[in-house]
Amino acid sequence: MRIIAGTYRGRPLVGPPSDQVTRPITDRAKQALFDALGTLDELPWVLDCFSGPGSMGLECLSRGSKFALFVERDHHAQRALKTNITALQLTAQTHVLTCDAYGAGLQTALRNKRAELGPLGLAFLDPPYKHMETGHERRRMDELTRFMAQEIMRPDGLIIIRHPTRVMVDTTVTCTQIFREMKFSEMAITWLIPAENRQHEPVAL
Repeated sequence: MRIIAGTYRGRPLVGPPSDQVTRPITDRAKQALFDALGTLDELPWVLDCFSGPGSMGLECLSRGSKFALFVERDHHAQRALKTNITALQLTAQTHVLTCDAYGAGLQTALRNKRAELGPLGLAFLDPPYKHMETGHERRRMDELTRFMAQEIMRPDGLIIIRHPTRVMVDTTVTCTQIFREMKFSEMAITWLIPAENRQHEPVAL
């Protein structure tokens, strides 16, 4: 893993001992995603949830974002994330939450950060693939997405979810609409915007 562009371009990132913990995104998919996003220097803060070693949030900081909030519960991934933050000297521009992403602790932290820095402009949600299947964990994932869309995001904010291509994002349940869809073999990356923002048509890539 590495930073692809920006201030820290080419800097390596360490990961946890086993890739099975975090499923790191490929450089090809990451490059395509951030090329489509463009400049991030107007974003006061970003969220990297289920962050693993922090590849997405750290890439945002390298490209101009002012602050990144990371959420990661796995101890091995936390150590890798904190190592990467320290190596890039980004401690002052980051905060790491070690709580359950579906719990009240994250909701409180998001509300507090919204009050401090304004509505969230960009969020990455990269849950374990099994959380996107049917059942209790899928309901919790949908509830988290809906909470963010309704209470945390700015009207033009993006929620970007990585998930298996065989699984669809239910925009009716999450109070969102699809802005763009990217597919890489068995992996999909779906961009969502809050449902009240109807000015954009979905884009496939």
